[in-house]
Amino acid sequence: MTTRTNAPSVVVVGGGLAGLSAAVTAADAGWSVTLLESRPRLGGATYSFTRAFEDGEIIVDNGQHVFLRCCTAYREFISRLGVEDQTFLQSRLDVPVIDPATGRIARLRRDRLPAPLHLSRALLTYRLLTPWQRIRAIVAMLALDRVDRDAPSSDTQTFGSWLAAHGQSKKVLERLIDVFTVATLNAPSAQVSLTLGAMVFQDGLLRKADACDIGVSRVPLGQLHGDAAAAVLATYDADIRLRTRVRAVTALDGNRWRVDTDETSIEADAVVLAVPHDAAAELLPEGSIADPAAVRGLDVSPILNVHVIFDRVVLTEPFLAAVDSPVQFVFDRTKASGLRSGQYVAVSVSAADAWIDQPVAQLREQFMPELLRVLPAAREAVVRDFFVTREREATFRPVPGSAARRLPTTTNAAGLVVAGAWTATGWPATMESAVRSGVAAAHSLQEWRDAAVPAEAAVHEASA
Repeated sequence: MTTRTNAPSVVVVGGGLAGLSAAVTAADAGWSVTLLESRPRLGGATYSFTRAFEDGEIIVDNGQHVFLRCCTAYREFISRLGVEDQTFLQSRLDVPVIDPATGRIARLRRDRLPAPLHLSRALLTYRLLTPWQRIRAIVAMLALDRVDRDAPSSDTQTFGSWLAAHGQSKKVLERLIDVFTVATLNAPSAQVSLTLGAMVFQDGLLRKADACDIGVSRVPLGQLHGDAAAAVLATYDADIRLRTRVRAVTALDGNRWRVDTDETSIEADAVVLAVPHDAAAELLPEGSIADPAAVRGLDVSPILNVHVIFDRVVLTEPFLAAVDSPVQFVFDRTKASGLRSGQYVAVSVSAADAWIDQPVAQLREQFMPELLRVLPAAREAVVRDFFVTREREATFRPVPGSAARRLPTTTNAAGLVVAGAWTATGWPATMESAVRSGVAAAHSLQEWRDAAVPAEAAVHEASA
């Protein structure tokens, strides 16, 4: 354990991935860290809980969070936490995609060729589209690689309208494009801005051959993120306070800050607000950002997860995608959950506006027949458990115009920075975006501190 005296102090508000990465990065740089989290656990949207089961408890992740090889900040973060070996990363992209109406399966698998040729065979042999649709999709992908996603005009149109203008039919969008768009952006291509649609395909699929390889956790997410980060912060004697709700953040004289909670007040040299955008808009002091109303204007998109435990193995792949079905992705979570017999599969449903508020019984009536179509082996299996988890405000909705509502890391107030997957990272609201924002927040504070210390020393010397 490392106890620091005379170290600069920072209060990190929020214990999700953005807050955890900010706290660890700041602690590594020599800051004294206090981390405040309103919930009884760390990890934010990537948490786990135990559920009683007939032959003992299982551990359940609230959602199925994956990463790509191009998620460099996230991968560096879990490496810093010492848990990279508790994840699995494909050696090559390989996504089985099923059409449940026909039972036909296609595989989106990359070759060992340089980009963009690495996906050419996968697209040319993609059995869920006609040959002509496949060729036109390839032509559109080549054009997409040339889109200037940073141009202001890219955030004024939808990705879907751009694709339609480049010869892509509704069927291509549903059976190919949205396999990736919905999963990464939590919205279909018809809704998302061209800015983020182009970013996902350019950086994730088109420009580097291995960028698209998919990674998943082998262990519960709470163990991978929250527990591991807490262990690292403990070595720095960081003060972690759970069940602590922040009510106000106030600037004090002498470039100091006060953070008021329900129970106490904490003073520090700096503050990282790593909370959802609406909470940030409420906590940011007046004048610290130009337009709080713009931040509040970010819409949100929900994610639903359907969890089913069968008495036997029904899925032989680590995960499976489906088209023309509300069952978008199915994951095998048996080993990670600690289930002793049978198989535990989790269905991830992004952009789940139509289902997020439906009762469990109604969801079971809708999703079980669909799941049996996607997994024919399950038709003879016995369902041992069925439950759902919901994230009603899982991500911001990346519609046209949303880029202008995402805040930069720094504010107008010295020593106050923001972090979160919703901030202006250039990425959609993913684990990568959250970690990038937290690291950027800590680096911004260090740069501010490095600039302020010499100035303070010069003033002191002049006064002496």
